[in-house]
Amino acid sequence: MKKSVDSYRTDFLAYLHKQRGYSPLTLKSYDETLREAFEYIEIEKKKSHTLFNLMPYRLYIAALKAKTISKKLSAVRSFVEYLNLQNEKVILAADASIKVAKTLPKPIPHEHIMQALKEATLQEKVVVLMLYTLGLRISELASLELSDIKEEWVRVTGKGNKQRDIPLLTEMRHLLDEYLSTFMIKRYLFEKNGEKLSENSLRYMITKVFERVSLKVTPHQLRHSYATALLNSGAPIVDVSELLGHASMATTQIYTKLGSALKQQNYQMAHPLCKDSK
Repeated sequence: MKKSVDSYRTDFLAYLHKQRGYSPLTLKSYDETLREAFEYIEIEKKKSHTLFNLMPYRLYIAALKAKTISKKLSAVRSFVEYLNLQNEKVILAADASIKVAKTLPKPIPHEHIMQALKEATLQEKVVVLMLYTLGLRISELASLELSDIKEEWVRVTGKGNKQRDIPLLTEMRHLLDEYLSTFMIKRYLFEKNGEKLSENSLRYMITKVFERVSLKVTPHQLRHSYATALLNSGAPIVDVSELLGHASMATTQIYTKLGSALKQQNYQMAHPLCKDSK
């Protein structure tokens, strides 16, 4: 290698900051991980390349959670990709990927959503309820145009430009009518000065709505809440998968696992034998 690992690490962090726009907190995490990793990674200089043997480091972090291990190894891989871009041919040994289990989504209880909406403005209500009653992704909501909204249906363009039609609740239709009669909208459902509001602007709006009732809620959690509510009420999984715009029903099945977990929890709380044991 033309320079030391420490010198390349400094250059790598500067690259992440200037070229990739990484935050100071993320840069700190990368720096700490790389400093730790190279206390254990064995470096062997071969004729045609440099070999980084990860095994000693993997043994050191083996007791950590799979997700944490995966993040640490990902930081090392990113660093090695950078080194190769600098014409340093580096090969990783013992680089098998870590399987990280999919975590169950955390839906927001209906009563909490309704509580937050009591303090919301008209526009905030429309933003929250469009996600909660249609199961939209935040990118889909930001791109929604007036021409996509019919009397009883909303046509959504999702990933891969695939379109799907989602039923529009009567209550949501009335709220939209009030919103459209209040705001001078030209093309997009949410816009400012003729331009659509960014995804970040909509995210911030949702954050502020739920902060007022001391809750931290993401747009995707509202989508989770929509899916979970439908499945728990007996909606066929194939229909829910289509409404969500999932490419595979396997993705939708994550919500069925959540539903089963909630049923088990409710059973434990409701059965008299469980009550007697408390």
